Amino acid sequence: MKERPELTSFGLHLLAMGLMLCDHICLALMLDRLWMTCVGRLAFPIFAFLVAEGFVRTRSRARYARRLLIFAIVSEVPFDLLAAGRPVYPFHQNVLWTFLIALGCMQLLEWAKSDSRPAARFVLGVGAVLGGFLAGTAFMVDYFGPGVWTVLAFCFFRGDGWRQRLGQLLCLLFLNGWLLAGQTVLLGGLALPIQAFAVLALPFIWLYRGRQGPHGRAVRWLFYGFYPAHLLVLAGSRWLFCFR
Repeated sequence: MKERPELTSFGLHLLAMGLMLCDHICLALMLDRLWMTCVGRLAFPIFAFLVAEGFVRTRSRARYARRLLIFAIVSEVPFDLLAAGRPVYPFHQNVLWTFLIALGCMQLLEWAKSDSRPAARFVLGVGAVLGGFLAGTAFMVDYFGPGVWTVLAFCFFRGDGWRQRLGQLLCLLFLNGWLLAGQTVLLGGLALPIQAFAVLALPFIWLYRGRQGPHGRAVRWLFYGFYPAHLLVLAGSRWLFCFR
């Protein structure tokens, strides 16, 4: 019997890192290569899925949140250098802050689920969902409120049944095709939001079967360290090319 194709958590991480690198190379050095931006749109949903999955599977949510916080702080200057060309830019924060807000929302939702009081469940649940959106927008984190909701979508529709997959698809279409829709590209005479290409990440996500693949401290720090490191390298490369 032919085995079904599969991507482990390790494989998804590598794929998302490659897609993100493609997107950021375009941002730093090749602004005219629109196809690289379209390809790069697939990275964020994969990372968002991995954060939602990591929240459920991690042995210590406190340590998980602490790692995100440390690398969010470490990554801010490299992110600002690449995104705005200056070491401090308070109007746009890196994506790890988006994931940190989403992590807090998922924890609130879990507390709401376990509370025996209907009113408390409702207040905590609605507060987590709306509060996450408002926090993401107010603090101007990457992908703003819809970015936080992307992680929550994978939390709400976790699983590989057709209902869960349909929920993920509809959520990504709503978030990327409407809330995050911006620049468009002509495809077959149709103006399609570039951000809508993010939906194409789902077939890769659906290849995940719950297996972790290679893991350990070295792998974990490689994944976390890649984010600020590649931002810094690309920001430095752009500076060198601009001032040659």
